[in-house]
Amino acid sequence: MAVERMRTSNHIGRLCDELGVSRRTLEKWRKQMGVREPEPALVERAETLLEQNQHLKRALAEKVLEVDFLQGALQHVEARRQQNTASGARTSTPKSGA
Repeated sequence: MAVERMRTSNHIGRLCDELGVSRRTLEKWRKQMGVREPEPALVERAETLLEQNQHLKRALAEKVLEVDFLQGALQHVEARRQQNTASGARTSTPKSGA
């Protein structure tokens, strides 16, 4: 199990700490199991994809915040419009098409 986790882990040092074994021990187990190290090009591509994924997650989070803010602002404007209409006062922002 440790060798499989090593193969899929992004940070070998953290995995060693978590399992309570040295990096040398993990490498020895990996060799005994006959598991090859991933090719550098694949590792580089995986790292690039992880960076892109993180960037997209941040961008999505920013957009979610923007949408939430705009929805709140719209609700606030609508609430003020309804208050003004209920009291008989003119609305501060005319409805479109009126």
